Amino acid sequence: MFEYAPAPESASIVDIKPSYGLFIDGQFVDGSGAFKTINPATEEPLAEVALADAGDVDKAVAAARKAFKKWSKLPGKERGKYLFRIARILQERSRELAVLESIDNGKPIKESRDVDLPLVAAHFFYYAGWADKLGYAGFGPDPKPIGVAGQVIPWNFPLLMLAWKIAPALACGNTVVLKPAETTPLTALLFAEICQQADLPPGVVNIVTGAGETGSALVNHPGVDKVAFTGSTEVGRMIARSVAGTNKKVTLELGGKAANIIFEDAPIDQAVEGIVNGIFFNQGHVCCAGSRLLVQESVAEEVLDSLKRRMATLRVGDPLDKNTDIGAINSAEQLSRIRALAEIGESEADRWSPPCELPAKGFWFAPTVFTGVTQAHRIAQEEIFGPVLSVLTFRTPAEAVEKANNTPYGLSAGVWTEKGSRILKIADKLRAGVVWANTFNKFDPTSPFGGYKESGYGREGGRHGLEAYLNV
Repeated sequence: MFEYAPAPESASIVDIKPSYGLFIDGQFVDGSGAFKTINPATEEPLAEVALADAGDVDKAVAAARKAFKKWSKLPGKERGKYLFRIARILQERSRELAVLESIDNGKPIKESRDVDLPLVAAHFFYYAGWADKLGYAGFGPDPKPIGVAGQVIPWNFPLLMLAWKIAPALACGNTVVLKPAETTPLTALLFAEICQQADLPPGVVNIVTGAGETGSALVNHPGVDKVAFTGSTEVGRMIARSVAGTNKKVTLELGGKAANIIFEDAPIDQAVEGIVNGIFFNQGHVCCAGSRLLVQESVAEEVLDSLKRRMATLRVGDPLDKNTDIGAINSAEQLSRIRALAEIGESEADRWSPPCELPAKGFWFAPTVFTGVTQAHRIAQEEIFGPVLSVLTFRTPAEAVEKANNTPYGLSAGVWTEKGSRILKIADKLRAGVVWANTFNKFDPTSPFGGYKESGYGREGGRHGLEAYLNV
């Protein structure tokens, strides 16, 4: 393997402040407490962030309710202008945002720079175009906004999840109170500055930072009309129970255990690159990660040999280095969970990782493959949320479908074959919200995303994503 010289992106482009407040009614204000966010690649503190309690959440919801009266009555083309302005500022400040995302999250800069930020801006551009066309979206001639949206997002794609939720909400005339993950609050707070820069009316977007208690206060607040959550299935169940019997609309995008199905006629090299992209380039930190590889028996050995050769070339290290393929795990808690499930997997199946020197400081986990896995193994059923791949084999298409569907989740899947008819037939039988054909983990703001079973309900993205923020 070629050895590349270090090519770090400069961190000096980002001005990380010593402390950050809550963003309520267009201004940064103090919270009831504070916590520190750290760099997962070095374990060094980055900033002190305000901790919102129930009283702070109440102020944010009140600000959003007040702003809703004017924002909801603003003509769609005027709301669209604000969204277009935000999208352009996001593009102008994309390098700054990408660096901050990698520092706070641990993901490689080439992912945050080349994947996340273009998609973030694209979502705002896309929904800006919908703002004055809601009557033509198929939800009736004059659909109305719901009101105040309480949104809770995870740490794996902090800015992209923010865009998925805020852009359609604002386009439809709603106002927002958003809570980012406690381990990745910084890009959301920089987005608050972008809202100020775009002259967004005060109260239309409010951002409260904190941990589970803050999120619970937001979800259960009586002034919230719509709850949007992306995160674990366990927390999703709690949210579903808490809003049961209320008038709140809910969308939940939860866990996954995606099957990446490789048939014997698949383009092997292309499929291997898709496998790596589906689970290792993102550290397995996407709910739709292709963490289960289903390979037809006749090509299983060839696929695994090629996969191991490719994995041996992956570079683990500094997230700001442009040559890095796999960055840091986001937190010590998440790393502990990955290690625990990997140890269970080692007792169930055969474990392999390429030679890999991990940094001494920070939270790191080497890319790992388990072979000899069966459907009964925990690593084939539970979401690990790390760079860990479980490999199963199948003989017939029917067996592939049965194994792919034999999981509590149903978020995404991939099918690799040269036969278009097989793609369509298999995709129709897979209980997954998204099925990729001869690719994996490709997103577009015009396409809806969401799952079945324990992967949640509702759709985000595309025209379908508008429905969650409209009274239809």
